[in-house]
Amino acid sequence: MEKLKGVNTIMEEDQLKLTLKRLSHELIENHYPFDNTCFIGIQPRGIPVSDFIVQYMQSLHPECKFPYGKLDITFYRDDFRGQIHIPNITDLPFSIEGKKVVLIDDVLYTGRTIRAAMDALLDHGRAGKVELCILVDRKFSRELPIQPDYVGKSIDSIVTQKVKVIWGNEKKVVLYEGIS
Repeated sequence: MEKLKGVNTIMEEDQLKLTLKRLSHELIENHYPFDNTCFIGIQPRGIPVSDFIVQYMQSLHPECKFPYGKLDITFYRDDFRGQIHIPNITDLPFSIEGKKVVLIDDVLYTGRTIRAAMDALLDHGRAGKVELCILVDRKFSRELPIQPDYVGKSIDSIVTQKVKVIWGNEKKVVLYEGIS
């Protein structure tokens, strides 16, 4: 279990919800009426973000269909060698062939998770376009040339810090020093 030291709250619950609603409105602005668009949350931490966004858009536009899936990237990662992998479920009940795919995740840091998601997507077809929606963008320390199309909040952080999105009774985003 990781201990938290030097915790700084980046977003309280109200700000977190407001940010997710803003991201939803940006997606609506660019994709309405969603005819050729699908939304895919990256397992596991991107799912609460994508669930909120898709449910909120559906509440605003009940007349529209929102193809929504969940993508497991466990066996596509390149940064967890020599460890036991416990996969999540991939649930893509639609074809992504030729579609605009919006990948949704919680935090963008090195870019390795998104690279793995792109590899996993290729096993499900060839998308016409792929966009990236991120709740928190850690602008520095990117290892791959990956940039988000939709950003909830950009932050400056150092390598020893971590960002955690908490979805329990108290929903918030925190920045902290990680101690093993």
